[in-house]
Amino acid sequence: MKKEMNTDLFATGSVAKVVLTNVVPSIISMIMVLVYNLADTFFIGQTHNDYMVAAVSVATPVFLIFMALGMLFGIGGTSLISRTLGGNNIAKAKNISSFCFWISSGVGIVGMLFIWVAMDWICDMIGASPDTIDYVRQYLGILAFGIPFLVISNVFSNILRTEGQANRAMVGMILGNMLNVVLDPIMILTLGWNVAGAAIATVIGNVVAAIYYLAFYISGKSMLSISLKDFSCTNRIPFDVFAIGVPASLNSMLMSVSNIIINKVMFDYGDMAIAALGVAMKVNMIAVMLLIGVGVGIQPVLGYCYGAGNRSRFMAVLKFSMAFAIGLSVVMSAICYFGAAGLVQAFLEDDAALDLGMKFTKVLIISGPILGILFVLINAIQALGAALPSLILSVSRQGLIYLPLLVIIQAFADSPEMIVAVQPITDYLAILLSFVLFVFAYRSRFPQKQMASEPSLLSEESFYKGQ
Repeated sequence: MKKEMNTDLFATGSVAKVVLTNVVPSIISMIMVLVYNLADTFFIGQTHNDYMVAAVSVATPVFLIFMALGMLFGIGGTSLISRTLGGNNIAKAKNISSFCFWISSGVGIVGMLFIWVAMDWICDMIGASPDTIDYVRQYLGILAFGIPFLVISNVFSNILRTEGQANRAMVGMILGNMLNVVLDPIMILTLGWNVAGAAIATVIGNVVAAIYYLAFYISGKSMLSISLKDFSCTNRIPFDVFAIGVPASLNSMLMSVSNIIINKVMFDYGDMAIAALGVAMKVNMIAVMLLIGVGVGIQPVLGYCYGAGNRSRFMAVLKFSMAFAIGLSVVMSAICYFGAAGLVQAFLEDDAALDLGMKFTKVLIISGPILGILFVLINAIQALGAALPSLILSVSRQGLIYLPLLVIIQAFADSPEMIVAVQPITDYLAILLSFVLFVFAYRSRFPQKQMASEPSLLSEESFYKGQ
């Protein structure tokens, strides 16, 4: 079977072409994730039961935590594989992809069992109220079936991009999410299954996406592998996957934890405030997901350039990506801000929830214009394999910066709008930190005397430097 190797573009294609070829499919993939997220909330909203909307909002962080587990292997594996392919070590790249498949599959199964066993504890931790707890239990109980497939699809939608398969990664995302969107109205409204229908549609979408990705590897067309014979825990593979994967996963988990905490804080303002916040976050995600797509799309290219030791190409790709992200940030922020009323009205019925939803949306999008820079720098640091800067940024944004700010503002401002304002304030502080960390990572990872006209493979010592 002929291998489909598309990494030559990473090394020789024009900067604009290589960036757009990888970023556009990634953005489309993120749009599909966004459509799926909005569809769930939209069709649940058509039940005219805002307690169901609140329940899905409360339960969503749990789902995101398990997506973060997929990111551990997806982002960690992507960073290491792209650097390894840049160094032309295909055998080791196969070992890494097989390791990511088998370990992530086991993690997904454990996660499924954990939700079922610890359901009562989970509902208490995420702040389910007496009016929403039955819906939350129903939603999470069904979602648990799909956790292993969710993890696998998240892993390989990222890893596929390392071998120049951005379009194939996009197709898998479209298949899974479009199926979910099509099934949502049927199962939620036509069949009257409500939140259970939303959960079933989500599970089916994740199963189909995972099967699509695995079929590509089983077909033998990939230069990578999920075969057990290629599985290896030697040659620093677990350490180097986790070195970048853990910070990336930790960042997503902390985002989920911060969502859980702010939902519990909003509990004091009532279920309608929780519903409004959930919708505002989804509207804000219109901008955020597209910008994440830019960062995710360029990471394999930057990793490949780093693995090949080509400093000038690395910086050229980074600069073009930064300019593209800034432009997209401004456009999407304007759309979300000026379209807030219409977007929120599509999801909420209650007048109080509607009013809060519009206010929350306009507050959250304040940081929109700079978010593109943040996501590009986060992925650039990960592409360099700089574990310590990546870890510092991960624990700072939604942890060391966000949580103390939340406590301080809650203590001095008894207002739901001010509580929501913690996130954009955090984002501005995080962008400053990301600049500092990137400069540190770049200077410590690239040999300063290396000439751009003479790209060479980095030495093993340089490859691991800084971890």
